Amino acid sequence: MNYRIIAYIVGWVFNLQAIFMVLPCIAAVIYQEEELYDFLIPIILCLVIGLFLTRKKPRNKVFYIKDGCVTVALSWIVLSISGALPFIISGSIPHPIDAVFETVSGFTTTGSSILTDVEILPHSIIFWRSFTHWIGGMGVLVFLLSLLPLTGGYHMNLMRAESPGPSVSKLVPKVQQTAKILYTIYFGMTILQILLLLLGRMPLFDALCITFGSAGTGGFGIKNDSMGSYSTYCQVITTIFMIAFGVNFSAYYLILTKKFKQAFSIEEVRWYLGIIAVSIVIIAINTRHFFSGIGTAVQQAAFQVGSIITTTGYSSTDFNQWPTLSKAVLVLLMFIGACAGSTGGGIKVSRILLLCKAAHKELQLYLHPNAVKKIKMDKKPISHEILRSTNIFLSVYLTIFAVSILIVAIDNYDLVSTFTAVATTLNNIGPGLEIAGPLGNFSSFSYLSKSVMIFDMLAGRLEIFPLLLLFFRGTWKKF
Repeated sequence: MNYRIIAYIVGWVFNLQAIFMVLPCIAAVIYQEEELYDFLIPIILCLVIGLFLTRKKPRNKVFYIKDGCVTVALSWIVLSISGALPFIISGSIPHPIDAVFETVSGFTTTGSSILTDVEILPHSIIFWRSFTHWIGGMGVLVFLLSLLPLTGGYHMNLMRAESPGPSVSKLVPKVQQTAKILYTIYFGMTILQILLLLLGRMPLFDALCITFGSAGTGGFGIKNDSMGSYSTYCQVITTIFMIAFGVNFSAYYLILTKKFKQAFSIEEVRWYLGIIAVSIVIIAINTRHFFSGIGTAVQQAAFQVGSIITTTGYSSTDFNQWPTLSKAVLVLLMFIGACAGSTGGGIKVSRILLLCKAAHKELQLYLHPNAVKKIKMDKKPISHEILRSTNIFLSVYLTIFAVSILIVAIDNYDLVSTFTAVATTLNNIGPGLEIAGPLGNFSSFSYLSKSVMIFDMLAGRLEIFPLLLLFFRGTWKKF
């Protein structure tokens, strides 16, 4: 274990956190809020720790997958704890567990909240709460890799540990260049959505916060009804960008490099868009009597489908009141999630595809035992290692899900609330059903349940294994 390089990178995460907090300070100055000082204390604290850890570059900059996973997990814990300080110091969320829950929900782009009235918060606190989505969307260490060159060729392990999906590859030979390309696309799409929302006469502050949630597929609303009070135009623009941010960013790189055929032939993206289309049709037909016309039903269905499958979590209507079929579709979409290599959460469409292909292969082997069949994705054979990791991921995922439900069930809420509360936090979605529904929140859950869901949110965002390695005794042994 290369402890020095781990401490060095975590130190840079502290420094970045201090820089990130400057933006809500500017918001506090613009709106003349006293919360400016509530951000200055965490900024100073982060800088003191960060500068101390980065005062000297480590001689040995080589680290392996184990070091990368530990670095990523520790970095996200550091972000969450330091990011919660403004909530605690300002008194907006005085209890530490509640504050950490809200912050973890922000950085992991979950969007689940313990707040009962968002609109009474100061602008600077609301801005910071929404901005955590944008920071966590692409990943803070991917951002760090775009700025901090690490030699030795081993820093791909950092990107693999933080980026979602069964496999992560470089867009170009150099990892730093790959990170820059990803953030350029991310930043460009963010700016475009802000401009389009401004064209719809949405206030600049609202446009920024809503876009942060869409880009990071997070979903912290800045109004108590989330997106319900905004115009149809703004809801449609948000729908388009939620779905767009759930697409594998490799497709956008291929489009930018004019490799259109390759971009549109990505199997995962085609299935992702197909699932969305089918889900919209089912829900629109099933809920048409809830709205004034079929057009409105399609628009509302598209918003909620886009919000849930991308794990954004915005809501434009109370889908708690929808028929059982529509709610069942949304619950299934919670588990499917967005594409690998996007800012979305969930199991990922690519993993679902691999599992279906593996099941199909197994059925064929029953019919033709001596046949040699290879599973392919985008006409390329899938290695045994990826299939094995996908199966193990699903096994561990279901174990964590089951244990979490059992612990949260101690609160004795109804099964739907308990089930969807765990599902929405582990899959980084935001709203569930019943108590945790789009017009509800997580404030009534016990601190034990909130602690379990904090773990689930981090595990879901980091694809489980980097976080679990922290609790594995062998991780810390010196060999």
